[in-house]
Amino acid sequence: MSEALTAFARERDWEQFHSPKNLVMALTGEVGELSEIFQWMSEEDSKRAAGHPQHAQAVRDELADVLLYVVRLADVLGVDLNAAAEHKLKANAAKYPVSKARGSSKKYTEI
Repeated sequence: MSEALTAFARERDWEQFHSPKNLVMALTGEVGELSEIFQWMSEEDSKRAAGHPQHAQAVRDELADVLLYVVRLADVLGVDLNAAAEHKLKANAAKYPVSKARGSSKKYTEI
């Protein structure tokens, strides 16, 4: 996917605009647009949003925008997202052992 995004940006001469700072700002904007979809929904409605005729396409589009900016940012920074995610999952498993964290929403410093 990162190769396709690089080609997309290169074809449009957008690489000049894809600094990490600009990509993070764009990512933040897209997360805001995703948040706006859910802003006034009940908990139950939010669980069904991706299947709701009024919201489904917007949810998919905004999730895709968020993903594309994350992938582009990682590529520009030279971060291997798969390795970073695997490392973070292992770190979180150590911070949140099942015996202490199961069923709790507390931060690791509180369990």
